[in-house]
Amino acid sequence: MTTPPSTQPPVQPSTPPASVAASPEVLAALAAVRAGRPRALPALLEPLDRSGRRELLAALKELRGALRADGWARWEERDRINPALLVAGAACQSGAAAAAAWIGGRDMRRWRSLPHDVLVEALAGRDPKWLGDLAHRLAARPSTAQEDYPLISELARRAGRPVPTTDGCVEGWAAAVRGSRASLLGALRRDPHLGVFVPRLFETPEPVTPLAWECEPDDPQQWPTALATLAAEGLLDRAALLDGCTARLLRSGTTPVLKPYRAVLQALRPTEAEERERTADWIAIAADAPSPMAGHAQQVVARIAAAGHVAADRLAEMSAAVLFRPERGLVRAQLVLLGKVLARDRAAAPELLPVLGEAFGHADTDIQERALKLAAAHLGADDHALRAELADRARLLSPVHRARAVAVFGADAAPEEDTGPYEELLPPPPLPTPLAPAPRTALETAELVAAVVNSRTETVEEFERALDGLVRHAYADRAALVEALRPALADRYWLDPERRHLYTGDLPGLEHVAAAVLGARPGGRPGQALVSWRSDCHHSDAAAARHARVAEAARRIGTRPLPFLLATPTLSTGTLDPHVLVARLAGYARLGETPAPADFAQALLRVRRDVSALPEAAALGTPEGARLAHWLGEGGRPAAVTRRTAPAEYHRYGGAPDRHALDTGERATVAAQFPEEFRALGRARTARGRCWDGGDPETLIALLPEDRETLAAWSLPGVTSCALDDERGGTNVLPGLAAAGGPAGPALHLAVATGLGARHAEDRLRAVDGLLTLAGRAELDTARLGADLAELLDLGTVKPSRLADALRTAAATGAHATTWAVLAGLLPALLTGSAEPRGTGELLETAAACAERSGAASPCPAGLAEAAARPGRSRLVTQAARLHEALHRNQQAAPDTALDVGQ
Repeated sequence: MTTPPSTQPPVQPSTPPASVAASPEVLAALAAVRAGRPRALPALLEPLDRSGRRELLAALKELRGALRADGWARWEERDRINPALLVAGAACQSGAAAAAAWIGGRDMRRWRSLPHDVLVEALAGRDPKWLGDLAHRLAARPSTAQEDYPLISELARRAGRPVPTTDGCVEGWAAAVRGSRASLLGALRRDPHLGVFVPRLFETPEPVTPLAWECEPDDPQQWPTALATLAAEGLLDRAALLDGCTARLLRSGTTPVLKPYRAVLQALRPTEAEERERTADWIAIAADAPSPMAGHAQQVVARIAAAGHVAADRLAEMSAAVLFRPERGLVRAQLVLLGKVLARDRAAAPELLPVLGEAFGHADTDIQERALKLAAAHLGADDHALRAELADRARLLSPVHRARAVAVFGADAAPEEDTGPYEELLPPPPLPTPLAPAPRTALETAELVAAVVNSRTETVEEFERALDGLVRHAYADRAALVEALRPALADRYWLDPERRHLYTGDLPGLEHVAAAVLGARPGGRPGQALVSWRSDCHHSDAAAARHARVAEAARRIGTRPLPFLLATPTLSTGTLDPHVLVARLAGYARLGETPAPADFAQALLRVRRDVSALPEAAALGTPEGARLAHWLGEGGRPAAVTRRTAPAEYHRYGGAPDRHALDTGERATVAAQFPEEFRALGRARTARGRCWDGGDPETLIALLPEDRETLAAWSLPGVTSCALDDERGGTNVLPGLAAAGGPAGPALHLAVATGLGARHAEDRLRAVDGLLTLAGRAELDTARLGADLAELLDLGTVKPSRLADALRTAAATGAHATTWAVLAGLLPALLTGSAEPRGTGELLETAAACAERSGAASPCPAGLAEAAARPGRSRLVTQAARLHEALHRNQQAAPDTALDVGQ
């Protein structure tokens, strides 16, 4: 960022503050501070007595306050003066607390490292107890302790006190060690605080940065090997390191957070005896830690169990937790471990077999089958109580395993017959809420405007109510509004006489209208307007239209105020009820007012196209009534959306696959009859790559709340980037689009389908929200969505494993029939294609689970029977057979109730 040059004269070093006594020593020290010469200060401060330091401190505080008040106006001068100001002020403080607060002041340390050596020299004459107190106070400051570690350690050394070991000091110590010119191992060997700080490495909330960056267990130049080497040399306690690693892994955390501690553990290479001493820790880590750490702990427990050192009850405790985890690899490994222990020690069966019931409810039917086989192999003929317990849990098994379960556990394993029809449990779709009326009084309006202006985010309801309130009360009693509004916005720079020169053009949002109400005028040279540029991005066109309405309202306040706004929505989505708009136009006619062009244009874009209001609009007998009637008829028809496949373009990460693109046609009425700032919204638009202008989805939807097909077409590049280019946030618009008005056509379905294949889980979740909202509103065309997904999989835009995760999430909400209907339209393309993409087995698994739960009696998708009949036990073959059996069973149970998957 380019910093503006100073616009005020610099501080003159020859003019001391009036409050400073003109003693030569004080003036000399103050001159050195103003000249930015910190190294000269220790000698200049030494002859000052307590009175002289008090006088100098008063001058330094005055100087600091002046520099802080000037902000960026004197940034060069401030950066030059601050190091000396910090040293002199710290040396003049009488108390350690005040000195720590002065040294820790962030306003004096912008982009500068602390002059530690000069500061130590300036404080050298203080009492050791005072220096130790200062060291510990600096160490207790989380914001600066890390960078102040060299100062803190030297102060503690001079005071003869132990060095503080706060989290910030640990980070500072590690950085200082790594920044040494010697090798890491050599620096650690010579460090006097090695034994104090190394145990603290395992206690900080996050791994210290040097350890996190350099944690390869086999690299001799990195931390894990260095710590293991020092433990072998006897400089560190090996047992303490092992305990520190396991204790930190027990605290859990994300995989990147735990990786350094696992690396130290691997570098130490624990012996069998050391692993056995920490058996309880390994069991707890296997139960709760992230998969990589849990897998490592599971392998350690397996080694200990193979040597016969894990009691059956402890292994059962571990298995109950691990078998409940969703990770298939961990669960399979645990079943293998149980099988080995049971084969070696049949007396452990009463302890270990009951925990197999946890695996009976696992989502993976292969795991269910493994657990069932394990139970059948080790269940004794006279174990009646254990058999009954497992039979009760066996009801959780998939229908494909129920016959085998009855054979193993008896008739009690059969689930109770459910004679009622399946009921789809769709989450209730979000309902738009009616917009509250405008604030009733000028004071309420001022409070709402101040809240919106000072907020980092604003909702459509807050913005529209505040804008309508400003317009209404400026029309009714502008003087009362000014009286209420001025104190509420007193902190705005465009009201400050000293900063008003920075106000050179349009203000954003409500501030533009509020400035007009208060009569504020730009104080500097006119600059570029807030929105005076155009690009191919729909966000810029939307911002231009939004600002045009705000600027229009501001202009009218100074000429002929509007009585109220026509475009204020009636619903939180931005939709405007047509009957309400007719009533507002009638109110304008009674007052003899002419609607403002931009406000009326926004009202038309927001109005719900309900032909029942057309006669009322035509009966108004005004030009605006005629335009509204035309809009509610053919004039407001949304633009046509054309779908095509865009050729691959060069990408910095390699070749990018082809992708779908949606072009929007012209909306003739908008392009020809609307104000200039709105016409870009109606022009034909050829789809391009993702735009990077950003924008709030809620605000964008509120601009065209009844044309979600156009918005979906404009938003598709951002959604596609989430699937192909590892971007985030492009799917934010999907839940709002699904809840908006207008037809839910091909563009919206394609956007939702693409979002279901987004790389990141949070983006997929938003697409799932959109899917469920459409389903809850009976607007989801499952056949269309399935066909779109088939095309996206064929293009490579969507990966089967990501899609399976999204659809599994949708089904978990209770939408089993809906999810199956989508998959029924997708599977034929997967199963009959020339190549089945990786992850098809996961989609078949989700489809089989949905078919079993919903009782879908659909015909088998093309290619399913052939896939089920293939040799082998791959996931694809197993799940194809499961789905084929489920559909066949459902057809036999309900031959006349086949589900039409196109609905």
